Amino acid sequence: MKFLLNSQVGLNVAKLSFCLAIILLSSSTILPQKKNLPPVQAREITIVSEPNAVVWLDNIRRGSTDEAGKLTIKSVSAGKHTLRLRADGFKEISQNLLPTQKGDLKIALVKTADEAELAFQQAEKLTSSSREKAVEMYEKAIALRPNYPEALLGLARVHSDQSNFDKALEAVKKARKFRPGYAEASAVEGRIYVSEGNDEKAVATFKRAITEGKGFQPEAHTGLGLFYKDKAEGFASEGDFENEKANYLIAAGHLKTAVSQLAGAPDAIVIYQFLGLVYEQMKDFEKAIAVYEDFLRVFPDSSETTAVRSFIEQLKKQMKNENL
Repeated sequence: MKFLLNSQVGLNVAKLSFCLAIILLSSSTILPQKKNLPPVQAREITIVSEPNAVVWLDNIRRGSTDEAGKLTIKSVSAGKHTLRLRADGFKEISQNLLPTQKGDLKIALVKTADEAELAFQQAEKLTSSSREKAVEMYEKAIALRPNYPEALLGLARVHSDQSNFDKALEAVKKARKFRPGYAEASAVEGRIYVSEGNDEKAVATFKRAITEGKGFQPEAHTGLGLFYKDKAEGFASEGDFENEKANYLIAAGHLKTAVSQLAGAPDAIVIYQFLGLVYEQMKDFEKAIAVYEDFLRVFPDSSETTAVRSFIEQLKKQMKNENL
């Protein structure tokens, strides 16, 4: 999954390759005759496969294996999940992660001679260095395999990044034709409508993506969160503080959901900061601090930790001064 977000209010926000440790906002329920139930324990898994293999958990990109072919994913929630791996020159594979599996998980990849798949892999690599060449390779993959929703969606993302919105929407349309109910494609379509300034279609399409994902679509929740955040800022500039607050509340709800669904994936780093910023703008400093502290817990080794600690100290000082 990939996101395209802009830097705002001093945040160092990079382009994310939309792309996802769950914040478990669970409530405890006391059941008759079952008191003091032990908490559900998260588990840690280490993927062991080819070097530099990209790993997705439930379609959320979790990173790539190192030179030894290993990637550790911490705090995997209980229940069944789906793993997907892709490495250059190998056939992409998907398999279930069973509720009992933890620790090392060896996943063997098989070499591929599929020219369409190889062209798609090359296109994915080129998106970060040459969009023009990426388009060429996506188009090659699609020419070799017209029914290739992933390549069509990749092409749509690149066209959108180049502000070629008509071509992007056409590619999304084809992807959805070959894969009805393609939630990720709907999320990308929503982002395209935002870029075009078509607010009504953007909101409707993001909501459709969430419905298609049965509630699980962090890219769409992020899109809605940023959309309402921008609306709130617009109302603030007009002095309409009632609508400013209302839109910030909606924004916070969607960003909070996105953070939870991204479950400690790299893309959550920037969403945490947007969520904290929204609470700051609402003057709800306690919630902002809680978000930043949770960020430090989930991402203790992030390059953003120093900045986030600074945010916390500034907010605590501001709260202290306001209480004098």
